[in-house]
Amino acid sequence: MSWTESSSELLAKLISQLCTEDLLQPDGDRLSFGTATYTFSSTRGGFGSYRVVPGSVRRTAAGILGNDESEEATDPVQFLVDAAEALGISGSTVAGYVAELSSTLAADVRLASTAVPNAELIGLDHTGLEGHLTGHPLLVANKGRLGFSAADSLRYTPEARTPVRLVWLAVRRGLAEFRGTPELSEHAVVGQELDPAALDAFRAKLVDPDSYVWLPCHPWQLDHVVRTQWARELATGEIVELGEGPDDYRPTQSIRTMVNVSQSQRYQVKLPLKILNTSVYRGIPPHCSLAAPMVTQWLRGIWYRDELFNRLGTELLGEVASVTVRHPQLSDGVPYQWTETLGCIWRDPLTPRLQPAETAWPLAAILHRDTSGAPLVAALIAASNTDATTWLADLISTLIRPLLHLMHHYGITVNPHGENLSIICTPEGRPSRLVIKDLIDDVNISTTPIPARGPEPDSHARVLPRKPWHILRQYLVDALFLGVLNPLADVLAAAELLSPDIFWGTLRGELEAYADEYPEHADRLAATDLLGETFARYPLNGYRLTLGYADLDTRPPIPVTGRMPNPLYTVRSIPPTRKW
Repeated sequence: MSWTESSSELLAKLISQLCTEDLLQPDGDRLSFGTATYTFSSTRGGFGSYRVVPGSVRRTAAGILGNDESEEATDPVQFLVDAAEALGISGSTVAGYVAELSSTLAADVRLASTAVPNAELIGLDHTGLEGHLTGHPLLVANKGRLGFSAADSLRYTPEARTPVRLVWLAVRRGLAEFRGTPELSEHAVVGQELDPAALDAFRAKLVDPDSYVWLPCHPWQLDHVVRTQWARELATGEIVELGEGPDDYRPTQSIRTMVNVSQSQRYQVKLPLKILNTSVYRGIPPHCSLAAPMVTQWLRGIWYRDELFNRLGTELLGEVASVTVRHPQLSDGVPYQWTETLGCIWRDPLTPRLQPAETAWPLAAILHRDTSGAPLVAALIAASNTDATTWLADLISTLIRPLLHLMHHYGITVNPHGENLSIICTPEGRPSRLVIKDLIDDVNISTTPIPARGPEPDSHARVLPRKPWHILRQYLVDALFLGVLNPLADVLAAAELLSPDIFWGTLRGELEAYADEYPEHADRLAATDLLGETFARYPLNGYRLTLGYADLDTRPPIPVTGRMPNPLYTVRSIPPTRKW
């Protein structure tokens, strides 16, 4: 795919999402601005979404002789400049967003130039697949990565598919704090992550090794942040560079989470990166790293004693240990990008959770298209030797049953977008079990006390957000229904594999089956109202454009902008074939 083709696709996505979020209101398939008019071809999907056809966009503007000139439009940057006044955004916001769009387009071109056919993708494991995926389906500038240079993007991004070695640091106790789940000591974690030769070499660099807390650091963060922002601590020996670790890692779609590809039984590790990507700087807040093991142990207790979770085989990748390093001078009131620069969270690996002949892939993979434009989901269905209707029913039940139960039985929700969930398939390739990760950043609980979940782990120092039922449901609606299932419904319909009515009817059938299975939760189900006529709209792209690029001390919430129609409201229910 050429630069022009990638640019045309990004422009179509930009117009689609700005219209879907009601930031722009087209007159049919026409948008008129002061300097230009754009026309295009589009279709409508669930939740009132627009799907602009790539290559169909034309721009008409006054020519130098006063006559109107019309030409094919492929440039998302030109469109943003033309639409800036209608969007109500300032020049600084235009400039910042242009930088993110340009970075995203460059990454899309790199991805397209190294793309492989679906037949090869199916043979990759879940870590290998991460390097081929195209990013968030709703966020237009989903590879903005402000802070990375062009060389950094060729080295540290998922699509680079290049192994990275982490650098280990020793940080003086009092400046750094280790926390772990009850079964994990500090030495146990370090011993799990480093072989004896590396341990001995690192210990030899310290006069008193146990007076320090050890942690890995991303090499980009070390060079761009630690050696500058923490220069005093390095000079005084409060922080010591121990050296490069022995294992190769690759980044997931989130970039800051690294997966060990040398030894898959070792932990995944989340590391702070002082880059702006998908709306926020990718640091690790100290309250998150401090609370991660505690929250994991609490959730494990719920998981182990819940009959449905055990029967479904749902896997929870716990964040089992962490190191928190607070800056000695910078704290409250300082922009958060400066206070979340050093620390780590270790997470359970996925591979050891797989049974013989099981396979796994990140949920985001089902939206991928290969070099020919063929959807990966079609290849997954074909490889399973079943039909699209049956395969989809398996996928929907695998996804929705544990998430519905977690929310309605316990009043807990995660952020179930395509990067946070993985699907484990049977040896035959049919979706079977769900994997949930990224807990401390995204776990919310109901303001209503729920006896089944017991005492919250943060009762004295609140970390987990408390939210009413109609807000809790939005995590399911926005991240999963709107962010994954809605584009999947479009992909399946375009490939003539499944109609939207069957797609949404299958999901409705699962929702109704849960209500029948758990009548005691009728009040909670009424409060979440997943089958209601409309949902609140939280515009992800509008959030960035409204927020601009000012340096903020907290991550502000996404504002509500109107309502969007629910495709589940009128569709005919299709009862599930899988028993509860």
